[in-house]
Amino acid sequence: MAKIYRVLGKKGRITIPFELRQSVGFKYNDILSFTESDDGSSIIVKREKVCDNCKLTDSSQIDEMTLFDFLNQLPVEQQKAALVHLSVKWAMEQAGVSLEN
Repeated sequence: MAKIYRVLGKKGRITIPFELRQSVGFKYNDILSFTESDDGSSIIVKREKVCDNCKLTDSSQIDEMTLFDFLNQLPVEQQKAALVHLSVKWAMEQAGVSLEN
């Protein structure tokens, strides 16, 4: 694949090019992790499995899972943590406070 360039936005955001998302298999609502390489010159992006004890039995169901379904399958403690996180984020955005570092 040819080299693809993107400009890092002023808020530190960048879009993973469609061709790369498609070839790697990244999909909407995937959880991604970012790790700096040992030499510090690049970032490794991985799709992560967040829930080891989810109720899914067939991996084909993952493609059809909604965010609502995912949250409902989390243990209660993780659901509470997600609620608190999203509530704080929403409140800060309503107050016009930037979440960027």
